[in-house]
Amino acid sequence: MRYAQLVMGPAGSGKSTYCSIMQQHAAASKKTVDVVNLDPAAEYFDYEPLADIRDLIQLDDAMEDEEFNFGPNGGLVFCMEYLVENATWLAEKLGDTDDDYIIFDCPGQIELYTHMTVIRELISMLQKLNFRICGIFLMDVQFMIDASKFLSGTLAALSVMINLEIPHINILSKMDLLSKSARKKLDNYTDPDPHSLLADTEGDPWNERYRSLTETLGKVIADYSLVRFLPLNIKDEESITDIKVTIDNTIQYGEDADVKTRDFDEPCEDDDNE
Repeated sequence: MRYAQLVMGPAGSGKSTYCSIMQQHAAASKKTVDVVNLDPAAEYFDYEPLADIRDLIQLDDAMEDEEFNFGPNGGLVFCMEYLVENATWLAEKLGDTDDDYIIFDCPGQIELYTHMTVIRELISMLQKLNFRICGIFLMDVQFMIDASKFLSGTLAALSVMINLEIPHINILSKMDLLSKSARKKLDNYTDPDPHSLLADTEGDPWNERYRSLTETLGKVIADYSLVRFLPLNIKDEESITDIKVTIDNTIQYGEDADVKTRDFDEPCEDDDNE
């Protein structure tokens, strides 16, 4: 069995930073975690990738093709579809070693995860390579301390969970950048109660006009009762450890390992006579 995290989320949510931090955390524990870059538009990341989609295709390649004339979004979709069509390239890069632990750093185009099928095809391909996968969906906490934005982000997370149908964990990133006053409100959002969140929107003319719609969306979130968020502070080792342990439990990492036994020396005759 092999293990994988599929790291998703909007552009700027901290996906590449998360991948780097998780790799460093594993190294400090004397464990090996590899990272694969699946973002054809990436310009910089702070890790050495096991495989890089840009060696296969880059976003500029798709956008400069005179036949297709893609824009940035269409080009990203094309690159991901091209990756799936060339699955043997990725399989060769990943190898076939048991107990591999690989983090896949995905593009920041939300449509890839909420309703398109290309990521599901990628997941199916990885499962055939014997990977047990956990989806990691990052949201920037700075955009989630407002009730209306939080409902939107929660719906996006719910859409990803329903579309991909794999074990899934939602993470609020960039906790280290929050002010103290904002952190005090965080408990309202890590385990969201739509009714209490709606109370925060009272008095806003826009929200009053669309309150009925907002209440209905809140009811959808409450009825599914699936969306929970784990806060991630990359400057807090305990926060990183808690998330890593939660993910490892989700994918049952290490549970297939053989029990290690110790060979004891046979007791000496002198010992028996004592």
